[in-house]
Amino acid sequence: MSNSPNAVPARLNLAQQQAVNHLHGPCLVLAGAGSGKTRVITHKIARLIQTGIPADRIVAITFTNKAAAEMRERARGLIGAAVRDAVICTFHALGVRMLRQDGSALGLKSGFSILDSDDVCAILKDAGGTVDAATARQWQWTISLWKNMGLNAERAAQAANDEDQARVARVMAHYEERLLAYQAVDFDDLIGLPLRLLREHESVRTRWQSRMGHVLVDEYQDTNATQYELLRLLVAGRAPREARFTAVGDDDQSIYGWRGATLDNLRKLPVDFPELQVIKLEQNYRSTGAILRAANRVIGPNPKLFVKSLWSELGEGEPVRVVEADHEDHEAERAVARIQSLRAGTLATAGSQALEYRNFAILYRANHQARPFEKALRRAQIPYRVTGGTSLFDRTEIKDLCSWFRLWINADDDPAFLRAVTTPRRGIGHQTLQQLGAFAGRYKVSLFEALYAPSLGLTLPARSVAGLHEFGRAVDSWRQRAGQAEGEAAATAFLRDWLQDIGYEAHLRDTEDSPTLAQARWANVTDFCEWMAARCGGRIEDPSGLAGPQKVKSLLDVAQTISLLSTLGEREQDPNQVTLSTLHAAKGLEWPHVLMVGVNEGLLPFRADEEATESAQSARLEEERRLMYVGITRAQSSLAVSWSRRRKRGRDQVASSPSRFIAEMALDAATTREDPREKLRALRAEFARRSALAVPAGDSA
Repeated sequence: MSNSPNAVPARLNLAQQQAVNHLHGPCLVLAGAGSGKTRVITHKIARLIQTGIPADRIVAITFTNKAAAEMRERARGLIGAAVRDAVICTFHALGVRMLRQDGSALGLKSGFSILDSDDVCAILKDAGGTVDAATARQWQWTISLWKNMGLNAERAAQAANDEDQARVARVMAHYEERLLAYQAVDFDDLIGLPLRLLREHESVRTRWQSRMGHVLVDEYQDTNATQYELLRLLVAGRAPREARFTAVGDDDQSIYGWRGATLDNLRKLPVDFPELQVIKLEQNYRSTGAILRAANRVIGPNPKLFVKSLWSELGEGEPVRVVEADHEDHEAERAVARIQSLRAGTLATAGSQALEYRNFAILYRANHQARPFEKALRRAQIPYRVTGGTSLFDRTEIKDLCSWFRLWINADDDPAFLRAVTTPRRGIGHQTLQQLGAFAGRYKVSLFEALYAPSLGLTLPARSVAGLHEFGRAVDSWRQRAGQAEGEAAATAFLRDWLQDIGYEAHLRDTEDSPTLAQARWANVTDFCEWMAARCGGRIEDPSGLAGPQKVKSLLDVAQTISLLSTLGEREQDPNQVTLSTLHAAKGLEWPHVLMVGVNEGLLPFRADEEATESAQSARLEEERRLMYVGITRAQSSLAVSWSRRRKRGRDQVASSPSRFIAEMALDAATTREDPREKLRALRAEFARRSALAVPAGDSA
C-alpha cells in the first residue's frame, strides 16, 4: 500500500526469533501494529518445514484471500517450492475443503452452493413471509450473529428474550430447512458446519486432527466464538501442553465486535492451554516516534489483557497535526490543501520528486463521510479511489452469469435456478415458476428436479412444461460442454457461444435505458469471461489458497471456485490514487501520509446507545478507542487529525466538539495546530519567486 522505505530489517529481532523458534506447544504472539507479524508467520512456516514437518501438515489461516496470497508468496521467497504443499488459506476456504470432503456426514453433497448476501436475503424474505428488504436484512444480520455465537435455530429460540427474537428464530428454522433442501450454505456456515462435523463425528475429527502438524492463525483477535472452537478442536488431538499452534494477534486492534469477534478468545487461551507461551512484539517498523506516542496514549485508558507499548527506531518524525475546520466542506478543503502542500513541499526540496498520490489516505469512521472529500478531490483534479466500492463479482451482470455456473455445479441450487431461468427471460413467466415452486415444495425436491417429474403435467399446462423442459435441456447441454472446455482457447469459444445462445448482450441492450451503460456492463462481462478462460488449463494458484498451484482441467473446475472468491470480494491492486477508506477497511494497511477526518465526538467515538447497559456502553467505548488506535497506526511518516465545529444533521448544521481521543493523544497544541492552506500558499509564493529569479534578464517582458 506504500513505497515507504520503512520496512522490517533483513534479520529477525530477538522477540521475533523467539516466536519463530517456539515449535513445540501452544504459542501466542502479541504482535503490535507494524511489528512484523507476517514476517514472523512466514519465517515460522519455513522453520517448521526445515525441522522436518511435512509441508502439507502445516496450516496457516488468515481472514482474506489477499492476505493468504501475500503470506504464501513471502514464504515461497524464503524456502522456494518446498512451501507449495502448505495449506495457507482463509478460515472460510478451510471450511469449504472440510465440507467438500466430509459434508456428506451432515447431508451435504460435495457440489453444494455457497450463497451470497443477496441470495440469503431473498430466501429469508420467502421464509419469513415478507416483501420488505430492510426487515429481511435485519433478520440476516441477527441470524449471522447467532451463527457466529454457535447458535442454531433451536438454541436461538431457547435464548430468545422477546417476541421479536422468537420470530427471527422461527424464520431461522425455515431458513435452515431451505438451505438443506437447496444443498446450499451461507458464509457463516463455512465455519459453523465444519465445527459440527468435528463435534459430532469422531472419525472425521480424528482424521482432521491428524493432518494438523502445526496451525498458525493470523489476526487472532478477529476470531469469533465458532472460529475459536474450530481451532481448539483441530489442535486438540494432543494434550493441551503439546498442542502445536501459534496464534498471532493484538488485543489493541480488536475492532470487529459488531460482527461477532470477541476478546474472550484471547482470555480463553491461557485457561484452555496452561502451557501457553506468550511472546510480545513491541518494536514497530512502520511509524515514527511521534505517531507511536500518540497511539500509545490513546490506547492507554483501555483495560489490558496483556500490557505492551510500541516503540520505534525510526526517529521522532514530524509532530502529529490537529486541523480544525468550520464544517465538513471546509474540512475537506483543508484535507486537499494538506495533500497538495505535502506534494509541493517535496518538489521544493532540490532534486526531489513529488509524492505519488498513492502515498496518501483519508480515513473516516463511516462511509457517508466520504462525500465532501470526494467533491473536494474532484474539484482539485486529484485522482482517488473509495475502498468498498463495487467489485466485479458484486455487479449484477456477473451475478447473472454466476447463477448459471452454480446451477451447472449444483442442480439443487434453487436461487441460482430462479435467476438463470429469468435472466435473460426465456418465456417462462412468474405464474409458471410459482406453480413449479409449489409442486417442488409439496414433493420436497428442488426446482430443477421438479421440472422433470412425470406428474408435473397435471399441475402445469403442456406449453409451460415444454418451456421448462427446454430450459432443463439447455442447462444439461451447457453443463456437459463446460466440463469439456479444457484450456483457454476452448473455454473462450465455449463462453462466446454460450453468451450468444442465451442472448445476454441483447438482454443488456433491452434492459438498460442508456446504450453507454449497456456497453459498459457488456465490457464487464467480456472482462469476466477472459478472466475465467485464462484460468483453464495449465498450473495455476488455487484461489482458495489450500494447495498451491494445481491443474485445472475445465471451465467447470474454475466455476467451482467462483462462489468463494466472489463472497470474499477480492479487489484489484491499487492504482496511483489517494485512498478514501473507513477505519475498519483500513486495518492491516499502511500509508506514508494519513489524514484521519471527522474525529468528532459522536462520530469517533460513535454516539453511545443510551438504552444500553453501563457495561455494554463501556465495552463499546473501548472498541471505539481501539478503532482510533488502528487509524493512528496506519501512518508511517505523517499524521493529521481533523474535526469540524459544525456538522450536518439532516438539513441543519449543528454544533460539534472534538473527539475525546484528540485530548487523550496529549499533543502540544502550540506545535500541532495548523492551517494547511496557509502552508500551501507560502509554498506557491516561493515557487513563483524562484520562477521569477530563473528568468534570464534579456527574456523579461
